[in-house]
Amino acid sequence: MSQPIRFYHRNAIREVDDAPVTRTVLQYLREDARCTGTKEGCAEGDCGACTVVVGERNANGGVDFKAVNACIQFLPTLDGKALFTVEDLRQPDGSLHPVQEAMVECHGSQCGFCTPGFVMSMWSLYEKHGHEHSCANRSVPSRDQISNALTGNLCRCTGYRPIVDAAVRMFAAPAPKAPLDIDALSRSLAGIERDDTFHYEHKGQHFAAPRSVEALAQIKSAAPDTRILAGSTDIGLWVTKQMRELGDIVYVGQIDALRRIETTPDWIEIGAGVTVEAAYAELAKHYPELTEMWQRFASLPIRNAGTLGGNIANGSPIGDSMPGLIALGAHVVIGGDSGGDSASNGRGTREMPLEDLYLAYQKKDMAAHEFVAGLKVPTRTGARRNLQFRTYKLSKRFDSDISAVCAAFSFIADGDTIREPRIAFGGMAATPKRATHVEAVLNDAEWHEATAQAAMLALSNDYAPLSDMRATKDYRLEAAKNTLYRFWLETRPHDPLPKSALDVRAVLAAGATA
Repeated sequence: MSQPIRFYHRNAIREVDDAPVTRTVLQYLREDARCTGTKEGCAEGDCGACTVVVGERNANGGVDFKAVNACIQFLPTLDGKALFTVEDLRQPDGSLHPVQEAMVECHGSQCGFCTPGFVMSMWSLYEKHGHEHSCANRSVPSRDQISNALTGNLCRCTGYRPIVDAAVRMFAAPAPKAPLDIDALSRSLAGIERDDTFHYEHKGQHFAAPRSVEALAQIKSAAPDTRILAGSTDIGLWVTKQMRELGDIVYVGQIDALRRIETTPDWIEIGAGVTVEAAYAELAKHYPELTEMWQRFASLPIRNAGTLGGNIANGSPIGDSMPGLIALGAHVVIGGDSGGDSASNGRGTREMPLEDLYLAYQKKDMAAHEFVAGLKVPTRTGARRNLQFRTYKLSKRFDSDISAVCAAFSFIADGDTIREPRIAFGGMAATPKRATHVEAVLNDAEWHEATAQAAMLALSNDYAPLSDMRATKDYRLEAAKNTLYRFWLETRPHDPLPKSALDVRAVLAAGATA
C-alpha cells in the first residue's frame, strides 16, 4: 500500500502522493511548490544553482543541516526530513537574513542566477556554527573553511572574492530577528518519523525505504533487480541526463545501522550509508594524509549526499575513494544471503579485500541480491604506526573535478627498508587496480632514489591507460610515474620533503640540496 511522502517545508508538514518516484526535489520546488528561487543550471550536481538545505533529526533530538543539490535528489528521499530554500530566509517583517544582507553589502551578486545557491550554502554553514542560538555559542570558521563550504557553487560574474567576503561578514552580523526554532523543528520531524519501511508507489513503480538491514536484504532477495539508491549523486544523473527508467527502487538512507562509524583497536568500520563527508572526517583523524583528498572529492553538497559505500559499489575506474582505501588495505563487507559461502561470517555477510571486489569494468564479485554493507579500514596500530602513506589527485581543476589520475601509495617503514608495499591507481585501467609489478620492485628493498626510479619504470608493466577527454594515455603514464617520484621525495628516509611544500619552487630547491 502506497504511503504519502511527508516532509517539512515552508513552516508546515507537506504530503505528496501523486509525484513520479524519480521526480527531483528541484522539479517539485519550481513546478509544484512554486518556489522558483532555486534554479536549474546543469541538472547534474555540478554548478550549485539548485543548492538547498535538508535537515534531519539526529539521535540527540537536534537537527543536522546539509547543503545538497536539489536537481539530482528524488522527492521520496525527503520523507521524514525538512527542506529549506532561499524563500525560507526572508524574515517575518520582510527584511533580509544576515546571510543575504552580507551578500548585498559585499556586492556578492551580479547576474543573480547563482546567488540563491550560494546563499543556501552559506546559510547551512551559518547554522552549523551555532548562529541560530545566542552569541555565546557562536564560532567563526576560517576563510579556508568558508571556501570549502562553497566548492559546490560556481559563479561566472564575481570572481568569488566578494562572495567569500560576504560569508566572512555574515558571522560578524547580529543574529537574525527570527532565528530558526530548532526545538520546534525537531518536534515536527519527530511527528512524521516512521517506525517501519516507507512504501511509495506511482504508476507501477515502487520506492521502499527500509529501516533495517534485514528488511533491505529481504527486499533484494525477493526482487534482486531492485535498484539500490543511496546519495543519488550518480543515479540521479541517469534520470536527468540519460532519461533512464530505473524500475523499482530501495533507498538505504533511513537504515541507522548502515549510517554508523565504529572504531575498534584493529579497524575503522564505516557503514555503507555513511556520507562521504562523514566518512572522510573520521578517516582523516587516523590518516591525516587523506585531508586533501577529502577536500577535493567532488564538492561539499555531493559529499553531504553521496555515501562512501555507494562510491565503492559504483566501482568507477575514476572514483577517488578506492585507490587510497586499497592502499590502506581496506576490506569491503557484502550483505545479503551468503548462500553458504565459506567467507560468510554466519550473519548473511561476507568480507573481502576491496581490490578483489572489482573483476572488470562495471563488473563486481557480487550476486544480484547482494549489496555493499560497509567498509573496514585497518587502524594505525602495531607495525602500521610506521606506515608511510600518500594520495594524490591530478585534475584540471582543484575543486569539484574528476581525476585524470588518482594515485595512492603505502608501505611500512622498517628503518630504511620497505615492507608490505601497496600501490593503487584510478584512471589507469578499467577498474581501480593495484600495481603489482611496482610492489614487487619495492618489497623488502631499501628506500632510496634508485629504488624509486626502478619502481617508476615498472609502472609500464602494470598499466596501459587509455586516452579520453581528460588526458592522453602518455600523459597518464608519465603523471603516474611522477606521483611515485613525489611520494619518494616526501617520504625518503633522509631529508624528506614536507607534504606542505607543494609548489614547484620548493620541490626544485629540495632536489638541488638533496
